[in-house]
Amino acid sequence: MSIGIGIIGTGAIAAKHAAAIKELEDAELVSVCSSSQERAKAAGRTFGVEAYWDIDSFLGHPNMELVCICTASGHHLEPALQAIKAGKHVLIEKPLEINLQRADQIINAAREYKLKLGIIFQNRFNPEYIKLKKSITEGKLGKLLMGNAYVNWFRDEAYYNSSPWKGTLKGDGGGALINQAIHTIDLLLDCMGEVTSVFGKSATLLHEIEGEDTATALVNFHSGALGTITASTSVYPGYPERLEIFGSRGSVILEGGKISAWNIQGEPPFSISLMDMVSSGASDPMAIGHQWHLEQYRDFLNAIQKDVEPLVNGEEGRKSLKLIEGIYTSSREGRVVLLR
Repeated sequence: MSIGIGIIGTGAIAAKHAAAIKELEDAELVSVCSSSQERAKAAGRTFGVEAYWDIDSFLGHPNMELVCICTASGHHLEPALQAIKAGKHVLIEKPLEINLQRADQIINAAREYKLKLGIIFQNRFNPEYIKLKKSITEGKLGKLLMGNAYVNWFRDEAYYNSSPWKGTLKGDGGGALINQAIHTIDLLLDCMGEVTSVFGKSATLLHEIEGEDTATALVNFHSGALGTITASTSVYPGYPERLEIFGSRGSVILEGGKISAWNIQGEPPFSISLMDMVSSGASDPMAIGHQWHLEQYRDFLNAIQKDVEPLVNGEEGRKSLKLIEGIYTSSREGRVVLLR
């Protein structure tokens, strides 16, 4: 039986979701909703589905079991709670929300109503990342020593001017860390495990925005390993995001979504040129495909159908938000922040 899916929010990322849903074998997009009647009707025409600009009417659609929320980051809570209370499973674009207090309300509601909650971190479904993660779980890298996440991207003024919420504290929750770097931070935490403390510094050096366009942090992991994070939307022209995992028996580097170096004792090493990198969002936020969104949708639908947890549930989606909130606190107060 096909599962009906509705999308709330009709910005650019909604098109990636619609493209992924179109390829699903056991689900279909049945409706879209926007706070703007004009935008809702335009999206409805584009995707060939029913359009709503009233969320109560939208949630009353008879064939919709799953709601995907693609609104501004700081506007996830209210529609998520309404959808959950209406008995819908919910899949939310990253971040879960702009702070833990708001995020936890969503997690608790989904748990109370016994509904599935997932957070879009599609890079977890990248086959290259899966290969890296497998090397860790199989112990090929040995004891983990250091993990680094570098997201040194560039966004021009037109990007921030394209939506009134971008770069704002209320709508975005911040800047480069919580919007752009959070994907690679999620992968870092998935590889390295729990964080015990962080010391960070964020600044707004180039753009006229409320949030940060430049940030750095030192991370201590529960395992004893160390790590670093850099995030920016100020580094011209923007460089592919980079995840480095170093262990006692070897190291793997993921760059631009592709393994660029594989050096493990007892295995043939290899490295590839940056010229061979896949597209990344380094300078263009929409220079990504929808294939990994598609794989995450398949995982989430499987969770609904078999009543199991999706790979990236609310608790998983919370982890990167917790670390980023810690970096913001550390920068603001000038101290090491304990996260355990």
